Amino acid sequence: MASRDVTVLDDPVGASLRGHHAHLARRLGKAVTYQPEVATFSAVTADPDPQEWADLARLLGRGGLADMFSCAAPPPPDWEPVFALEGRQMTWPGGGRPGRLPAGAGAGAGAGARARAGAAVGVVELGADSVPEMLDLVARTRPGPFWPRTRELGTYLGVRDNGALVAMAGERLRPPGWTEISAVCTAPEARGRGHAAHLVGALVTRILARGERPFLHVAEANTGAIALYERLGFEARRPVTFRGFRTP
Repeated sequence: MASRDVTVLDDPVGASLRGHHAHLARRLGKAVTYQPEVATFSAVTADPDPQEWADLARLLGRGGLADMFSCAAPPPPDWEPVFALEGRQMTWPGGGRPGRLPAGAGAGAGAGARARAGAAVGVVELGADSVPEMLDLVARTRPGPFWPRTRELGTYLGVRDNGALVAMAGERLRPPGWTEISAVCTAPEARGRGHAAHLVGALVTRILARGERPFLHVAEANTGAIALYERLGFEARRPVTFRGFRTP
């Protein structure tokens, strides 16, 4: 049964790096970050001391990007702010069953027909040979951070149209009992066909089948994505602020 402990979602990066993704981590003292080209996310403890920040700076190198995700702890004053983005964390409610989405999933004008059209195309698992296409799709749609080795974080699924990759979604952070759905994107020429809903639904089924619960993060300004995730059954858990800094 999936874990009901939602507190691990307060620090999903740290919980992933110290657990399921330990094999993809770089550590120094209590500071931890992902290996190059996997992800830029970094983590410190809930109440970091100056040594932790110094250790993280050494891991990242001079002028390195410290993508602190939703970490609320402020870095040292000489760390340069790079970005701050308001968003929300959403979770799949307990009690879901593998292979079944809520009855209202995809509701809305034409959504059912679009979802059926998307389902007809079929979902494929994306391997290492698909990375160039995945990077190209991300560059055109900008769903969030995605690097040459990001697919090593979990399973990535895609939809192809006449052989071309036109939509994808995958698994990213893995705190205990949970799996984050991320990189949900569709090429402009393939939008409106239900691909995103179909891919997210397929990932939800996989995650529930292994006894975990899905969660995700979305920018607060992306109202269309929020509406889609709500129709699929996700619920808002808490607001988050994504922050990045440059080390001195």
